[in-house]
Amino acid sequence: MLDISPMLLGITLIVFLVLIAVLNSMLYKPLFAFMEKRDADIKNDLNHVGSNDAEIDTLNAEAEQIVNEAKLEAAALREKVISDAKDVAQSKLDVKRAELASEYSAFEAALEKEREAVKSSLLSQVPLFKEAVKAKYSQI
Repeated sequence: MLDISPMLLGITLIVFLVLIAVLNSMLYKPLFAFMEKRDADIKNDLNHVGSNDAEIDTLNAEAEQIVNEAKLEAAALREKVISDAKDVAQSKLDVKRAELASEYSAFEAALEKEREAVKSSLLSQVPLFKEAVKAKYSQI
């Protein structure tokens, strides 16, 4: 029935052991080395991600500082422009006030001359008014 051949059994055992040795050296060791290298790379990448977070925080802080400085510069520039505009407007206003004051004083002088002319005209016509009033009283 079943014959067990020791020689065939020995050769099969030797072929099996050689196959295990060859597979170990050509397949299992490189596979394990690759898996260990991959695990090391993953750990290294995780460590770099942690350091990148710190770097990102640093860069965000620098960006925030730059934005704050730009806002301060813009506010200072805005204040300077506003003060310059106020100075220009104030100088124009002062010039206009002086011009209006001189026109007003000229108007007052002309008004005073007119008043004197009307007064002298009325004073010159007072005798005529007196005569007209006497004539009206005499008619009553």
